[in-house]
Amino acid sequence: MRAVVTGGAGFIGSTIVDALVDHGAQVLVVDNLSRGTRGHLSEAQARGAQLLELDVRDGAALQQAFRHFRPELVFHLAAQIDVQVSMEQPARDAAVNVLGSVNVFAAAHVVGVRRVVNISTGGAIYGATPVVPTSEDVPADPVSAYGLSKLTAERYACWFRQMRGLNVVTLRYSNVYGPRQDPRGDAGVIAIFCERVLTGRRPIIYGDGRQTRDFVFVNDIAAATLAAATAGELPHGEYNVGTGTEVSVLQLAQAVAAAAGTDPAAFEPEFAPARPGELLRSCLDVTRAQRELGLPPPTRLPEGLAHTLKALRLR
Repeated sequence: MRAVVTGGAGFIGSTIVDALVDHGAQVLVVDNLSRGTRGHLSEAQARGAQLLELDVRDGAALQQAFRHFRPELVFHLAAQIDVQVSMEQPARDAAVNVLGSVNVFAAAHVVGVRRVVNISTGGAIYGATPVVPTSEDVPADPVSAYGLSKLTAERYACWFRQMRGLNVVTLRYSNVYGPRQDPRGDAGVIAIFCERVLTGRRPIIYGDGRQTRDFVFVNDIAAATLAAATAGELPHGEYNVGTGTEVSVLQLAQAVAAAAGTDPAAFEPEFAPARPGELLRSCLDVTRAQRELGLPPPTRLPEGLAHTLKALRLR
């Protein structure tokens, strides 16, 4: 198996790269290293994975790389993922998430890949829907520029599927957490809370803390992504990947304190004004993915937090 992973030096992408290498795949990572790091790939590179420092916005260079490597599978994770950046710099967000995705799909089509797994977002796609947990049948109505750019990329994926015959399936991830997530740069509340509890600081919550998310462990994400790549003919083009469990940010703070063995009174949150573009509720209905991709039950939050805290302690 020959696979390209765009954004493969990030915390999610590198976890997928490790899983691919474990399955004996030859892997080319395409990453501009704006967020990802070479360190995430040290073990995979020692086992044969290659890293090409390249921005997916460079369509010509991307096609050249694909022609040279001749992948069978493409995992497209390269993206601008910060909601606040998207609200402040929508043109930058669109350039990476829309133009970059079109370039990836075009390069995959040119070399005749067997399947592209396009990574999208579960929460930001659906927007402020009253239907929670939210299934793939709920109309997309993004609030943030990030959600809008990812929805546009999904529609290009559909266009390439219909007009070019490209076998592309989209996974809509919920809020991913786990080892390698950078508390300073990956826009992940769990990584931020875990770092704060380990350094004796209180968490900062934007808004009243009653906003909810569906937190999914990164190893579950990697397993689901490989399942989507290796499955036979799939009856749908989009799949939610998460846990189906709604957790408030206040509940999360309590869970992080418990996992770290910290007195909850010492981890009482500080509150700050809510940030624009963020949803009050987000939780995915994952029935379709569990049924059609054969996914096992997700990792429970306390177990995932324990793994995340352990990784941060070892940094």
